[in-house]
Amino acid sequence: MDWYPSQDEDLILRANASFATGLAPRVAGLRSFRDTERQDIEAQLRGWPPGPGFTPRGKGGRAGVRVLDVALLGIPLLLNMIANAAAPSGAPFGEPRSSGRPQEPENEVDDFPVVWAAPGTLARTLPWQLDPARRAKSYRTEFVLTDQRLLVLGVDATAGLAPAEELWETPRETVAAAEGMPYSESGSDVRLRFTDGSWTRWKAGDAARLIAALRGESRRVAMDEITSEQRGRVAELVAEPPIRVSRSVGTVLPVEKPPELERLDDGTIAVHLRVPLSNGMEQTLTHYVDPSGADASPEGRTR
Repeated sequence: MDWYPSQDEDLILRANASFATGLAPRVAGLRSFRDTERQDIEAQLRGWPPGPGFTPRGKGGRAGVRVLDVALLGIPLLLNMIANAAAPSGAPFGEPRSSGRPQEPENEVDDFPVVWAAPGTLARTLPWQLDPARRAKSYRTEFVLTDQRLLVLGVDATAGLAPAEELWETPRETVAAAEGMPYSESGSDVRLRFTDGSWTRWKAGDAARLIAALRGESRRVAMDEITSEQRGRVAELVAEPPIRVSRSVGTVLPVEKPPELERLDDGTIAVHLRVPLSNGMEQTLTHYVDPSGADASPEGRTR
């Protein structure tokens, strides 16, 4: 691990994070940065390098996709957008891989702010590296949640075992609310609202777990604190993790580390498995199991 919490704090969660990306044809592959009057504030964000800008597509322009969008969206989502150019959101190839429809058309269809911040507010201090359009492809950002802080780390994949860079942090109590945004690819968007009224929209790994932790809806539990049905399902998951990996990253090896268990407010448990791969890396798998031992979906808990 290339980053460690301080001695007086406990690590709760660490996962990939970046500013979210629009799905609707008018804003697909795009993101904007706004003040509370919906004015563009990119030029006001201190230390930020120039970005691609935000220009929503008209009806004709929705089919005229830039080369940059291909890289940002991927071919399946791009085809969805092109074929659906004249529609507000739906798609003939099926709805984009989202778990819902737009809840805020002004922020998801006509515009797509990922920073909403009045002058002097916290969201304006977020690091530019969260923007995939501004950083190198070999660079990624991650969030870290501890019992005291929310942080953003920068990780350069070309730097080997170099330590992660702390790009930003804020006390945990400055996060007023966390909510899942169903209209997002794989339902992985999270909106974090800060106590000063500003907010940001991230595409985040382990989104449901982040939201539950920030809301205080989960707590770590031991194996003997869950139902016998849940224990049986956990044993099955450890024996055969429901995970597939491409040949380029090797094969799945037997799970050796005990799973981490978190109980949510409805009795469902989140099972976090660290699955070793033959290339020497690990992949974290999160699976949800209700009190009867049945698999559960995290979707309803991220809203």
